[in-house]
Amino acid sequence: MSKYSRVLLAVDLTEDCRHVAEHASILAQLYNAQLHIVHVIEPQSLAYGDEIPMDLSSLHQAIYDQAESFLRELSQGFDIPRTRQHLAFGRIDTEIRRIADEKDIDVIVVGSHGRHGLAILFGSTLNGVLQKATCDVLAVRVGD
Repeated sequence: MSKYSRVLLAVDLTEDCRHVAEHASILAQLYNAQLHIVHVIEPQSLAYGDEIPMDLSSLHQAIYDQAESFLRELSQGFDIPRTRQHLAFGRIDTEIRRIADEKDIDVIVVGSHGRHGLAILFGSTLNGVLQKATCDVLAVRVGD
């Protein structure tokens, strides 16, 4: 098994991410690795297209503030310093891979809802990360 020196925990804003964070933390401790954390905010224009004819800047700021607060709180519980906390805007899978490449990450830890069959092959964030990541990806089963 390879040695991991940098672990990237990719989280959403659900309670399930705490379970995933526990796994990432254990992995980082096992390898004496740096633990990084990332949350990606998908701009509403990406989620809904250009069909919303209004200024969404105040909504984006509220979403950013909430995400930042949650990320800081979660990071504090796992002793992740601010320099290793990453909050990004964009396509979730693309931004997770970008941060992983920028920070020379060895393994990305992400939650998976354990879908079966075609549902896991198409349209999932995990699949987007897994298919193009340049490092290992660990999927931690959550929910169901």
